[in-house]
Order: sequence, then structure tokens, then C-alpha cells
Amino acid sequence: MSTNISQLLKRIRKFIPPLDGSLHKGQSGRVAVIGGSESYTGAPYFSGQSSMLLGADLGHVICEPGASTVIKSYSPDLIVHPLMCESKRATAERPTSKIVEEIAAQLDRLHCIVVGPGLGRDPMMQDIAEGSIREARKREMPIVIDADGLFLVTNKPEIVMGYEHAVLTPNIMEFKRLAEKMVDMNGDATTLCAKLAEKLGGVTIIQKGQKDYISNGKETMVVENEGGYKRSGGQGDLLSGMTATMLAWKKCYEEGTWKHDNDLSSHEMTALAAFGAATLTRYCSRKAFEKRGRALQASDLIKEVGGAYVDLLDGDEPKVKL
Repeated sequence: MSTNISQLLKRIRKFIPPLDGSLHKGQSGRVAVIGGSESYTGAPYFSGQSSMLLGADLGHVICEPGASTVIKSYSPDLIVHPLMCESKRATAERPTSKIVEEIAAQLDRLHCIVVGPGLGRDPMMQDIAEGSIREARKREMPIVIDADGLFLVTNKPEIVMGYEHAVLTPNIMEFKRLAEKMVDMNGDATTLCAKLAEKLGGVTIIQKGQKDYISNGKETMVVENEGGYKRSGGQGDLLSGMTATMLAWKKCYEEGTWKHDNDLSSHEMTALAAFGAATLTRYCSRKAFEKRGRALQASDLIKEVGGAYVDLLDGDEPKVKL
């Protein structure tokens, strides 16, 4: 696929829901983040909030009860469900299978899920995440997997194998751990990203770094618009949330939520969603870094999401040069 930024952004605009009063609440995307443990509450917030700031109508966080009150205190906009459970709080009345059933009941109201932000590596939390991914697959729902969701995939790659509606967003070390298990490590970054995506049966991978490499095993793109130089925690959570919104818009487009020319395939929109989210995240990073420099935090990036959309996707052409 060509990496002409202007042309790709033009294609992305085709599956963004119209903002003209014709849609009702929920028709511009319903996204849930599955993660959030007692020790990690910021990541699901950043993922869910960035999803909504890009344009999703409804943002849910499905988390462990010890995280729920904290996440609620960060934002009244997120709908928080304290359904998950860490091993130390497990009870016979709510085994993993029961919790997965409760989460599955929520999935039919959603367009896309993000699995991993704040998840942690507790065995029961990992099992719940695995069950949630399997339930989403049954519904052919787009899934974004990040952070400790990638730890799960590294240990059990079969849960995403061959699932073309999955997007993985590993950083350099997460990519290395997964790739070393799955493929030989000969080749440059572009080659390795394509190799791993192909080995996983056509999932889309966004390998984050100084440049972002995106591949589904057949087509590969490089995203290299300038980002900020500070690598603070939480930036990847913005990427996962914005990717989820793009994939939710894809789902709405496919469901015929508004009238359109129907000339985009599911395959192309997944690649475009990954490209769009990566481009926006890097742009947010750059804008926040210009203001904050070494003091930059993820909370600074999230303030740039709305403006990034306006600069890059609102209108027929980008308002800035990348």
C-alpha cells in the first residue's frame, strides 16, 4: 500500500462518521478497554479517554474493582465496569468462566475492544483477558491488543492466529519477545514486521519506535511523521485508544450506519485505521513536546487529540504539513 500521507488520510476520511446531526448516540463508535488492575489505573484511562477524544461516542473500561473507583475519579465520561478479578480475590462464586460470561454480555453493545492497558500479569487477569478475546472473535469484533495483552499473545499466540480483525501495538521490546518466539530474526525492521504478521496469519501489527512499521504480512507501511523526543509512559495507550476508535468507525461503516459509496474493503480499512492512529499519535507527541519539552507526560498528549483530528482529518486536506 502506498504511504503517500495525503492520499491515505483522504481514504480514512471516507469511513469517518458524518458530524451533521443525522446519527444518534453510539453510532459514531462504542469502545471498551479491558484492563485496569489495582497497580495500573492510568493506562486504561488514557486508552479510553483518547478513544473518546478522537470521536467515539461511548467509552467503557472493564477492570478490577480495586481500579474502578480510581479510574472513575479521573473522568466522569468513562463508563467503568468492575467485573475483572485478581487471583488473590478469587472466589468459588465467580470463577474465571463466570467473569468472562459477564464481560461477553457487554460485547454485543460494542464496536471494538482494547485488551491490555493496565492488565498486569496476574494469572486470573490474564485468563479473563484470554476469554474476552475469544468471545470477541466469535462476534468478529475488531480487537486492539497492547501492553500485557501482548504478554498473553506471546505466551498463547493461537488466540489471535489467523484473526484479521486484530491489531497488535507492540513497542520495540514487546515486538522482540514475540518475534523471537515466532520467526527467525534475520532482516530489517520492515521485513521482520511483515514476517511476524504473516506468521500470525494476517493480523495487523503496529511496531512502535522512531518510525512505526505497520504490516498485515502482505502490505507494509512506514509512519515517520515527526513525533516528540520524550518517551514518557502512557503514549502507547493513546495509540491503542485511537486505533480502537478508527476500527469502531470501520465497523459502523460496514454496518451501513450512514450512506456512503461502499468502496472501502474491510482489509483496507484495518490498515488505514492503524496508519491513521499512528500518524495522529505521533502528531500529538510532537505538538505536546513543543509545549512541554522534557516535562512532557501522557496527560499532555491527550490534550492534543482533538486538535490533531482537526489539523489532519477535518476537511478535504490536512491543515498542516507533516
